[in-house]
Amino acid sequence: MPKRSFIARRKPHFWAIGTLGLIPFLLTGCDSQLLVLNPAGPVARVEHNLIVTSIILVLIVVVPVIALMFYVVLRFREKPGRMAPFEPDWSENRTLEIAWWGIPIVIISILAVLTVRDTYRLVRPAPSVTGPVLTIQVTSLNWKWLFQYPDQNIATINYCTIPANRPVAFVLTSNAPMNSFWVPQLGGQEYTMPGMAMRLWLQADRPGVYFGSGANFSGREYAKMKFRVVAQSENDFSAWVQRVKSSAPALTLADYKRLAHPSVLNELEFSSFPKGSFEATVRREGGLYMEHRMMEATD
Repeated sequence: MPKRSFIARRKPHFWAIGTLGLIPFLLTGCDSQLLVLNPAGPVARVEHNLIVTSIILVLIVVVPVIALMFYVVLRFREKPGRMAPFEPDWSENRTLEIAWWGIPIVIISILAVLTVRDTYRLVRPAPSVTGPVLTIQVTSLNWKWLFQYPDQNIATINYCTIPANRPVAFVLTSNAPMNSFWVPQLGGQEYTMPGMAMRLWLQADRPGVYFGSGANFSGREYAKMKFRVVAQSENDFSAWVQRVKSSAPALTLADYKRLAHPSVLNELEFSSFPKGSFEATVRREGGLYMEHRMMEATD
């Protein structure tokens, strides 16, 4: 029986490598768009520009390195008749060392300057001509999101409504394990941590419904910690607030304690909430989550 050639014996491996290489391109059809690369607000646009700039700067290094790798493999491969000089004492090349140390240093310096500049740009919202900043207090719970509107005295579960073209200050805490609040089309993520109030300001340029989720592992049902951010015109937002105040039930302290217990809920609305409940959660007064964990431990 004739022996198969080396290429024939290795063909399945070449097919496997080729298939793995195609997987990232095939998976791009699973979603119509990459939300991070489709910004819908000023914060997301600044971060999008920084991402694109970083990719371009990285490619300045990656593309030549990969091209040189193939060149070196082909140019200096061992083959019959090659009479290349043998130089075992060759140790350095000052020009090459300056290139492979200098170029990365320049690129990292540029990225550092741009990152620091954009970070300080996003510390606070830009002046808005459409209205004052809207404050929304956000509490991550197991496994749901509570949104409280201190100025409007209403609350929602697993969705929030905001006015378009108006900056929104999200004040974030947790009454559960640490999580991360993320609306990809409006801006980067910010952690929610027990005993702390973190701030994140976002803005939507246009009315629409934007996907949000928890971006941190926080237990068994963490994958269900998704929420909607509904951006509306100022008139529609005001009408929504009035509808919730007139038709939704009130959120009592007993209801809040039940929310603190691990569960999965659909979207809910409340016409009011206990005054100071968010601040008490930040200060850990009442210890609702810790109280529940201690009860679990003693069962």
